[in-house]
Amino acid sequence: MTRVAVVTGGTRGIGRAIAESLHRAGFKVAAVYAGNDDAARGFAGETGIKCYRFDVSDYAACEAGVKRITEELGPVDVLVNNAGITRDAVLHRMTPEQWGAVIATNLTSCFNMCRVVIEGMRERSFGRIVNIGSINGQAGQYGQVNYAAAKSGIHGFTKALAQEGAGKGITVNAVAPGYIDTDMVRAVPPNVLEKIVARIPTGRLGQAEEIARTVLFLVAEESGFITGSTLSVNGGQHMY
Repeated sequence: MTRVAVVTGGTRGIGRAIAESLHRAGFKVAAVYAGNDDAARGFAGETGIKCYRFDVSDYAACEAGVKRITEELGPVDVLVNNAGITRDAVLHRMTPEQWGAVIATNLTSCFNMCRVVIEGMRERSFGRIVNIGSINGQAGQYGQVNYAAAKSGIHGFTKALAQEGAGKGITVNAVAPGYIDTDMVRAVPPNVLEKIVARIPTGRLGQAEEIARTVLFLVAEESGFITGSTLSVNGGQHMY
């Protein structure tokens, strides 16, 4: 049986690595993206993975998007909530728009996507949901009260939904990446990035493929007894 997996923010960075990993493992993958059509076209051409453009912070858009995915690929059995943005600023300079955009895209999107797939998962008595959190949702980060709040919210959301889904064969887990070698991290000034790496016990940035392998483990058929967990993949930078 070929299962359908949806990955939000699935055409670049960590999301791309997750989508490609699932595709290689035999899943039918739908990669959701927000607006970079050029990146999506390039990704689809290189991988053969179908891409779907819609705004995961908009509930109606998620309903319509998942309906289209279901019609074209089949019922959604695996959902990876990876979409995320940053709008960094210290709180006394943060605008309501910066706060709202990050909460909507990073946290509300998890509700939206889970809500539109959960009933089908319950009916089929199977589901695998993985939410991508962050080390900064666990430890906090200067200048990121919006991002840290959203990612911390994901961790709580995961534990609560795991309890609701467990009796129906639905597992819900989170992965909390540390600093991963993606475009977002490469945009950090070199002198700042050097200080970040110096605080990582393994002495390097993580690779997107390392997050993808963790997700692949959690969505496996054999991982049905793992739920409500947050797996930290951060090189030992934060342990709790």
